Amino acid sequence: MLTKGLTTVGLLLVSNVFMTLAWYAHLKLQTAKVISSWPLYTVVLFSWGIALFEYSFMVPANRIGFDGNGGPFSLVQLKIIQEVITLFVFTLFSLIAFNTHLAWNHVAAFICMVGAVFFVFMK
Repeated sequence: MLTKGLTTVGLLLVSNVFMTLAWYAHLKLQTAKVISSWPLYTVVLFSWGIALFEYSFMVPANRIGFDGNGGPFSLVQLKIIQEVITLFVFTLFSLIAFNTHLAWNHVAAFICMVGAVFFVFMK
């Protein structure tokens, strides 16, 4: 059961890296003048191409981790885990790619999300 849980979390982590790139990398590329002349439909297709990899990891993660398939997590637990991973990956991406700075309220929001994980796993 531990292996399925770790596999699920690992796949969700990889999936969210691709998701973050699909959703936000084009903004960085536009700012860097790499794709600033691309029409919007081309940017959408570019992002969809990246999102295909996201789905290639997200779907197996949910199938492996879902307790209805013999995994360790309920549907709600899977979603909360995914949201916390998304926040973590996005925070790292925004710090590295966009040189953003975290304020106290960002940290407080992250703590609340971690609290959500705690509460969703309580019996």
